[in-house]
Amino acid sequence: MAVNSVQAQHYDPHAAFAPTLYTQNGNAFRSASGDPGPAYWQNRADYTLNASFDSSSHVLKGVAVIDYTNNSGDLLPYIWLELDQNTEKPDVLANILNPNNRTLTDKLGFQFAKVQVLQSGHWQDAKYQVDGTRMQLFLPTPLKGAGAKVQLRLDYSFELQKSSAGDRAGYMTTPQGTIFEFGYWFPRVCVYDDIRGWNTLPFIGGGEFYFEYGDMDYTITAPAGMLAVGGGALINAKDALDSKLYDQLQKARRSDKTVVIRSKTDIQKGIATKQKTGQTSWHFQMKNTRDVAFALSSAFIWDGAKINLPNGKNSFAQSVYPISSAQNDSSWVRATEYLKASVEDFSTRWFEYPYPEATNVAGPIGGMEYPGITFDHHAASGKSLFMLISHEIGHSWFPMIVGSDERRAPFMDEGFNTFIDIYAQQDFNHGEFAPKRDGEYAPGGGNPADEIVPVIASVQNGPTLMTPADWQDYKYVHPMSYFKTAFGLVLLREVILGPDRFDYAFRHYTAKWAYKHPMPTDFFRSIENAAGEDLGWFWRGWFYNNWQLDQAVTGVSYVDDDPTKGALITLKNKQQLPMPVTVEIHQDAAGPITMSLPVEIWQRGDSWTFKVKTTSKLKSVQLDPKALLPDVDRSNNLWQAK
Repeated sequence: MAVNSVQAQHYDPHAAFAPTLYTQNGNAFRSASGDPGPAYWQNRADYTLNASFDSSSHVLKGVAVIDYTNNSGDLLPYIWLELDQNTEKPDVLANILNPNNRTLTDKLGFQFAKVQVLQSGHWQDAKYQVDGTRMQLFLPTPLKGAGAKVQLRLDYSFELQKSSAGDRAGYMTTPQGTIFEFGYWFPRVCVYDDIRGWNTLPFIGGGEFYFEYGDMDYTITAPAGMLAVGGGALINAKDALDSKLYDQLQKARRSDKTVVIRSKTDIQKGIATKQKTGQTSWHFQMKNTRDVAFALSSAFIWDGAKINLPNGKNSFAQSVYPISSAQNDSSWVRATEYLKASVEDFSTRWFEYPYPEATNVAGPIGGMEYPGITFDHHAASGKSLFMLISHEIGHSWFPMIVGSDERRAPFMDEGFNTFIDIYAQQDFNHGEFAPKRDGEYAPGGGNPADEIVPVIASVQNGPTLMTPADWQDYKYVHPMSYFKTAFGLVLLREVILGPDRFDYAFRHYTAKWAYKHPMPTDFFRSIENAAGEDLGWFWRGWFYNNWQLDQAVTGVSYVDDDPTKGALITLKNKQQLPMPVTVEIHQDAAGPITMSLPVEIWQRGDSWTFKVKTTSKLKSVQLDPKALLPDVDRSNNLWQAK
């Protein structure tokens, strides 16, 4: 296909294959191989959270006790925390940069009754200052490094809005009750790392989060009759649940097929918690996680099934949704089936799921991920529901297990996750919903290699994959961070490295950086080392730039004008992005010939002539016969004899 907006370029091999992609050598913290180094460190934040929710006023009151461990070698006189609920306040950067019609007031967002530090066995009020979505808490005594600890306590509250914290939390009403979804619901410690020290980019909306790992123990107290689901394991299910539901829960945990735990009839009868009046407390625990989220409602249908993991162990898939989301066989009644299949697929292909439960919540949030739990739109059904569930739970791998910085490198979570979705959708139920499409970017051709061409053309002077989400017009975030990244990894897997080399390298990267904080160059180095290939030309062209590709057949001749002595074929790289070349050659009186030429043919210049052993005249020469490459002009890929 030809794209009118393509800008003429002169191919420069010295720019494409420049040897200076990495500006720093490997060190003791991050090895040149892309693995964590022998002295790699990261800090830790363990949370004990106790919260109560008033379903009438929509106010959540909480006490967060944070045990913070400084594993760096640095002395820390202060600690930065993130306050994402403060996006409901009028003067935060998110609302200055993205004005809207919501009613905002300083009475919304986090309100603090106490901010304290445990000092000499006693809680002491701490000095702090709040700047938008960030809090700087000053320590009475600087925290030493090498494993020293400090304990913080924050007593806080906030009023949940219909759409809260940049549409990461909220509520919706149904005839059977209100569904409340809580994300970004407690103050969280920012990452302190070996790259930038404190990572304090404010929450604006496009970039999501970057937090330390730790164990989270949390208890939610809510009116009796409301069910709660949350990230991690429900510790007190037998005490909290009605006995009928508890028995059904145990059946579901043992079943390979979806078991209804709480039915439409149970909702109508009011069967939910053991206590029928007053309050019910729900106690959850999640190990080695960087966040937790939860949901509450009296309107939930609840079902679940066993997840079978490669090591022979099990996890548990569960979905909660209102009656209105269960109208037909293509609706949320299949949600647990989709969830179970996706977790099993990602576990088999890439890295085993580590959490005791995986949870879907149907509600007002269109699609939002947290470790082990997702908020998905209540009206989704069919293929769109599978795509939504698979994508959001896929985030449990990227960036929840592999803890990249979503604020600065959105391609490392959205793009990597979109990539693994492609194969999960291909594998599910013999391809029932395959292939995965980024349909809104498809001009009609149906070929991802063609669909990405106008996307790249549209951002020639715009953001690259290395641009943080909040530093670009949000219209570019999805086509770039999701679509372009995922397609780039497909190119690496299917064209450049091959599935075996790529899969080993990608699994290696995932395992080495599980529960750690990789940077983009760690990923680039890791893939290069594990696959044994210098890919600087690809990272530079696809990730650091929006270079375009245009390969062409520019000449065909014969040795001594005799076809039996062989044909000489000349190719040209007409744009700045180099790529390997696949050539399909058809002769008059012999079978077709397919040749694969490595990307190194473009290291010395923009033209390459190669010899083909032929026995008769050529009828045609076709580049990229399967149309796998994002070539901006396919018309010059074909040479035909006159």
